Amino acid sequence: MVHCSGVLFRKYGKFIDKLRVFTKGGSGGMGYPRLGGEGGKGGDVWVVAHKRMTLRQLKDKYPQKRFVAGVGANSRVNALKGSKGKDCEIPVPVGISVTDENGKIIGELNKEEDRILVAEGGLGGKLLTNFLPLKGQKRTIYLDLKLIADVGLVGFPNAGKSSLLSQVSRAKPAIADYAYSESYNFTKKSIINNTFMELQAYVISYFGSNKCYTSPSDLQMISVADLPGLIEGAHKNKGMGHKFLKHIERTRQLLFVVDVSGFQLSSQTQYRTAFETVMLLTKELELYKEELHAKPALLVINKMDLPDAQDKFHELMYQLQNPKDFLHLFEKEMIPEKIVEFQHVIPISAITGEGIEELKSCIRKSLDEHTNQENEAYHEKQLLNLRTFNTVI
Repeated sequence: MVHCSGVLFRKYGKFIDKLRVFTKGGSGGMGYPRLGGEGGKGGDVWVVAHKRMTLRQLKDKYPQKRFVAGVGANSRVNALKGSKGKDCEIPVPVGISVTDENGKIIGELNKEEDRILVAEGGLGGKLLTNFLPLKGQKRTIYLDLKLIADVGLVGFPNAGKSSLLSQVSRAKPAIADYAYSESYNFTKKSIINNTFMELQAYVISYFGSNKCYTSPSDLQMISVADLPGLIEGAHKNKGMGHKFLKHIERTRQLLFVVDVSGFQLSSQTQYRTAFETVMLLTKELELYKEELHAKPALLVINKMDLPDAQDKFHELMYQLQNPKDFLHLFEKEMIPEKIVEFQHVIPISAITGEGIEELKSCIRKSLDEHTNQENEAYHEKQLLNLRTFNTVI
């Protein structure tokens, strides 16, 4: 038996996945030369991960985007050792990469309560500094959000990703009507005030990989990240492509969602068959970052409730099994260097629920296999390190 529950539903607001902030460590406290007293060190500035935080909330709460730690206490007759200044914490969502102005990565926050020191407080006045305090470190940093999820949904607009999510979890994502002008300026019709949709993460709970086994000890929570639909040219940042594609990097596996009837962005753009859609999505990922090919991938063929869907699905399967026989029909720039080998191809209808249970089982099975491979690789590495250590001794 498979039980599903949606545990996270992100609010809507202007899409923010990168923020520039100013940080400054606190200045140190004054020393006390006559008695050799040392001033307190200035407070430090930390970036700290919190599960229920978003960059939008951070910007709304701190519109100035300035974070300054407290000043160290001065040395006094009754307190020769001044106390340290108060630290300043910047609350950010899990999945943040912190970089400096030169693009150098300072650190990453991959789980709750992870923290990174970004601006150190100045030393308090002491003999070394002629009892004069030092100023704290000033630093401008960038907070770059990349979602962390087990599964990332990949597809063109209107492929049915949001409808699919409502089937595999109890979440009720808003189904957006994305419109792209001829110059590919990104707009959105169905969300109030034309604001962008926050990236959404949902969770599927699995009781047992074996349907007959429902022990709570086998409960597995699987997170699914819904990324807004891509368009052709996403790797060139058309339709905010870079903002969406970068989040795929942090998912363990990809779930391609394709309309069995194909896809057409607008009346001014070319119609693409389901097979062409798969090739185009593959090419977009490849052009953005070639390493994405290494991720395990599943393919969902949606809208199987439509007329002639079965015939179109069988045609697609034949094309996927013999891709080289059809690549000559493509423009050269559409052909990917490598063809994705999907672990499973699952026909579904997100409207009727057809194939949903099989899909959830395939996701679980694929993730289990991937986890086993990771564990084997880890143990092999540990064994190799142990052998190397023994050889050196």
